[in-house]
Parts: sequence; C-alpha cells; structure tokens
Amino acid sequence: MQRKPLIAGNWKCFKTLSEAMLLVRKVRKGCVSSVDILVAPPFTVLYAVSRELQGSPIEVAGQNVHWEAQGAWTGEISAEQLLDAGCKYAIVGHSERRQYFGENPGTVNNRLHRCFETDLIPILCIGESLKERESGQAKDRILRDLGHCLKGLTAFCVSRMIVAYEPVWAIGTGLTATPEIAQKAHFWIRDWFNGKYSSEISNGLRILYGGSVNPDNIADLMKQPDIDGVLVGGASLDAKSFLKIIHYES
Repeated sequence: MQRKPLIAGNWKCFKTLSEAMLLVRKVRKGCVSSVDILVAPPFTVLYAVSRELQGSPIEVAGQNVHWEAQGAWTGEISAEQLLDAGCKYAIVGHSERRQYFGENPGTVNNRLHRCFETDLIPILCIGESLKERESGQAKDRILRDLGHCLKGLTAFCVSRMIVAYEPVWAIGTGLTATPEIAQKAHFWIRDWFNGKYSSEISNGLRILYGGSVNPDNIADLMKQPDIDGVLVGGASLDAKSFLKIIHYES
C-alpha cells in the first residue's frame, strides 16, 4: 500500500503572532510538494495561522487536546476549540508533555478517545528513554505504551490515526536515531498493529519519525520502508530549513 508522506512542524512554545505570520507566509509561498504538510503552532496563534493557510496544502494541528468538551480545566484546550480554530489534527502524548507535565498512558488514552469522538485526527507520540534504549528495553517500552494508550479503541478509530516515533533521547538534543535504528522501531510499531488489528490497518498506518530532524538527515530517514514522514521541532521554526525538509526529494 502506498502511504503518502507527511511532513509536520511542531513549533512548541515559540512564535508571537507577527513571527508566526511571517513564517507561514514564507512556507506557503515556497511550498510546492507532493507530500502532506502540517504545522502545530502555539494556541495563541492557531486561528490566525489557520486563516492565513486557507486554500493552501498546509494543515494545522493543536499541540495537545483535553478529554472533555468543556469545563473547569484551567490551561487546557478542547477538541471543539481546536476545530473552531481551524485545526484538523492534534498531537497527543508528546514526550515533553509526559516528562514535564505529568502525562501518562491513561491521560493519553483519554485524549485519544476524545479525538475520535470528534473530527480531530490524533498524532500519537511514543518513544523510549536513553536508559531504556541502552538496557535493551526499547521494544518492550514502545509496544507496552501502544497497548496502554490505545486501550478500548476500535479498529475503525485506529485506522484514522497517525503515530510518531520519537525517541526521548533524540528530542531537542541534537542526537538523531540512525535511519537503521529508526526503521527498526517503525517496523516494531507496524508489526504490533498488524498483530493487534489487521494487516490492512498496519499497512495503511502512517508512522512519522521525530527527534532532531533537519535538512541534512531527512533524505536518509525517508528512504526507510516504514518511515512515512517526520515530526520536526526546531528545524520547522525557520522557513528555509523547513522548506528544505518538505522538498527532501528535490
């Protein structure tokens, strides 16, 4: 099955409104590609970025989503609010949310269920720590996390989602998993979906790699058979570098 590559830029806690507008205008102007593209700006500029990108091939994602439609949840954002701001996707379970803000497989599972109750497409982030990698526990951690995070989700729901493999030790560190290491982890993930659900879902699932992706390593990563795109952090904050990643085939 042919899976269309997806290049996603996670802006994290960067960009004011004026900076965001400048960036998306440059990316939109230079964006001529056969891949799917999305950006995940901070909440404060989601609506403006979405409006600016209307009619373009670039979609917008929220960096998180709450499991309730509304309520006394200070600092959270609902699926309905993301959709209203123009989002199509939501990142769920990013390692920085887990490491610094108490996210766990249970809350990730709740957030995934909420995405599937609405029209948001979740991008589930999973990955092991350096300690787990060095002690030979990477595969067990990844597959165990998948089982907990996807608890109670139907095959129909899972067929709509995207998974991002992000080794914790490679996020924001400048370290990147070699294409071979990344491919092996992506294979583990795809094989797990094959066993848990079906070969049809496994073969159709888009699995992204995230972890210090840049214009110099994107081509080698994308040559791997089970890597269907990338979730880019720092390199997506500069239009020139992000466009080089988008146009990795050029």
